[in-house]
Amino acid sequence: MDNEKASPPFDVIARSILDELRRTVNQISYDEVEALVREVTGAQRIFVAGAGRSGLVMRGFAMRLAQLGLSAHVVGETTSTAVRRGDLLLIGSGSGETDRLVHYAGKAAEAGARVAAATADPDSPAARLADVVVVIPAPTPKSSKESGGPAHRSRQPMGTLFEQSLGVMLDACVMLLMARLEETGRSMFARHANLE
Repeated sequence: MDNEKASPPFDVIARSILDELRRTVNQISYDEVEALVREVTGAQRIFVAGAGRSGLVMRGFAMRLAQLGLSAHVVGETTSTAVRRGDLLLIGSGSGETDRLVHYAGKAAEAGARVAAATADPDSPAARLADVVVVIPAPTPKSSKESGGPAHRSRQPMGTLFEQSLGVMLDACVMLLMARLEETGRSMFARHANLE
């Protein structure tokens, strides 16, 4: 017990996480987010894809899009249909290098769909295939590109800060979409799943 290193208390850890999240989200470009919102509102259908924890964040965004009354699909689900011209594929990937996601981006582009990527690396393969890129300056352990200076460091493990920041950015997009689509929490809840 004496040899164990004492960890900081919960409140210190929580403040550290919130400080990192605030610093990262404050560096996300408003213009890039605005471009993503325009793509979503202009798309006939929105397809989302991600892997691991980023994939869970993307699934949550698809749920909110559906609750906004938009046609949203999670790539790989049995109910996901064929992508075509007029559709949007949004990929969430810290590295932007995950083979499966890069493949999806290429296939969507071949089909004439628009492609958007939220990634930490604007020079990644997924970003290069995208029509719109939202850069989230957070560390990601899978990128072949070395993360930048102190602004890209995190005390949290692996890609946690990217995943958190991706979630906040997409939740902000939901609120922007609510205003533009004249939706409210009440109208969205009317579309909430009721087979529970």
